[in-house]
Formats: sequence, C-alpha cells, structure tokens
Amino acid sequence: MEYAERLHVPLRWWVQGTMLVASLWLAVLVAVPETTGGLLASLAVAGVATALMACLFLSLAARVVVADGVLRAGRAHIEVHHLGAVEVLDAARTRAVTGVEADARAFLLIRPYLKRSVRVEITDPRDPAPYWLLHSRHPGRLAAALEQAVARRMTDRAAG
Repeated sequence: MEYAERLHVPLRWWVQGTMLVASLWLAVLVAVPETTGGLLASLAVAGVATALMACLFLSLAARVVVADGVLRAGRAHIEVHHLGAVEVLDAARTRAVTGVEADARAFLLIRPYLKRSVRVEITDPRDPAPYWLLHSRHPGRLAAALEQAVARRMTDRAAG
C-alpha cells in the first residue's frame, strides 16, 4: 500500500456534540414535570440525540488510499493511468476551488474540518469529471504517492 489515510471527525467535534446533547438532556429534564416521567423522557431524548450525532459523525468518515495502481477516495475509485497533473492546494486555494472556481462536474471528497487538499486532473475522455478534489491532512504525502503511482504505471506500460 503506497498511501492510506482515514478522514474522521476531529475529537473536538465529539466533545462539542456531547456538550450539546448534555444541554438538550438538561433542558428536557427541567421542562418536563417529574410526575409525567421527566427523567425517563429526558434520557430518551438524550439517547436519540446521541445516536443521531454518532451516526452523523461516523457517516462523515472516509478513506483515501493509493494502492495497486488505483486511487480510492470514499466509495469512488479510478486507475492511476487515468490521472494527470497533481496539485497540492493550501487553505486559500482550497477555499477558492471549492467556492467561486468550482466545477460542478468535479468529484469532491471534502470535509469541513480539513483546510488543505489535493487536486488531481482526470485524463480519461469518457469520465465526465475534469478533476478530483480530495481533502487531506497530509496533502504533500498524498500528492507524492499519486505521482509515484502514475510514474510506476507509465514505466510498467512502457516495459510491457
């Protein structure tokens, strides 16, 4: 495996979500009278809110992998011989490419808690996406792995 990264929600989101659920639990506990089962109602609301928060945060997890001549980003994958130029983007460039300079046809694997990304040009004429934009905690390492995989694939094609 040349590169693997798991994009998961940062710990501070879990802490803030837990504080939100605790506030919700306390608000329901205070608002519902004890005679109608206020404690049970507040626990039920807090339990549902915790489950929803966990489902949301876990659904935001994704993997970016470069291995065996294939780039995998979340559920999508593409063979590296269909990749062109690879560009590491800083926070300002990433913001521009996901905003005013965005192409609606592009494949995006973006996460709001990450600021830097890698833009990978797609050279396959049958693919409607002109590029992939992948948020990463280590965009330099991802770009290097992609460039190495593309170079290795080109060498293998020339030799074989």
